Amino acid sequence: MSTKPIIVVDKVSKEFGSGDAKTMVLQDINLEIYPGEYVMFFGPSGCGKSTLLNCLIGLEMPSEGRVVLRGDDLSKLNQKSLAEIRNKKIGMIFQQFNVIKSFDVLRNIAFPQLLGGISRKRRLVRALKLLQMFDLQKIARRVPTEISGGQQQRVAIARALINNPWILIADEPTGSLDSKTANDVMDLLEKLNKKSKRTVIVVTHNPDYLKYADTVYYLVDGKIEKVERKHKVSHEFDEKEHEEIKI
Repeated sequence: MSTKPIIVVDKVSKEFGSGDAKTMVLQDINLEIYPGEYVMFFGPSGCGKSTLLNCLIGLEMPSEGRVVLRGDDLSKLNQKSLAEIRNKKIGMIFQQFNVIKSFDVLRNIAFPQLLGGISRKRRLVRALKLLQMFDLQKIARRVPTEISGGQQQRVAIARALINNPWILIADEPTGSLDSKTANDVMDLLEKLNKKSKRTVIVVTHNPDYLKYADTVYYLVDGKIEKVERKHKVSHEFDEKEHEEIKI
């Protein structure tokens, strides 16, 4: 059985503004992302990388074209359905961590399951397991202002994994970190891709990170200028048999 893409981007263009203020951010983007693939969108600031990422998860809708995620055309889903997909099926990691400053580390990790209506006992058991996996148990009761940037990003990654998602989305995840901590985060994402077979999609402008990817899309001025496929990903995705997190 041939592997089917988990995400299809079909002739997507995106513009902002109107009239003389209209700006074309993406132009005729076509791509396919496969289960277990490690994909990078690479290019300079302002080339459309983050906008493309937002279109993949329904935070932005294309002006033209469509994005199909696991067979669903995102433009045909309502906001509630899109939010449910992002909460349960997609783990999102950002440059600024987006941790909740008034919550301690444990509650930050458990938060997406609170939104999903999971019982307090179940979400804390799950969060504690991730704390141990990411070696964060010693700081479980600290708030974000009491821990380092690297620790905050590890908390953000653990939080992104709380619902055992099958896609991890990372938008410049190392932009606020020193080089050593940044490399540690990139190594962690690689382990989640290789050991846990998660589909990983990373936006970056750092050429040092391209070595991690199976496929690199080079973006310039809202267009895909080049595609580099370095490794072939062959395994099928079966949500019912989706493996637990391993690092």
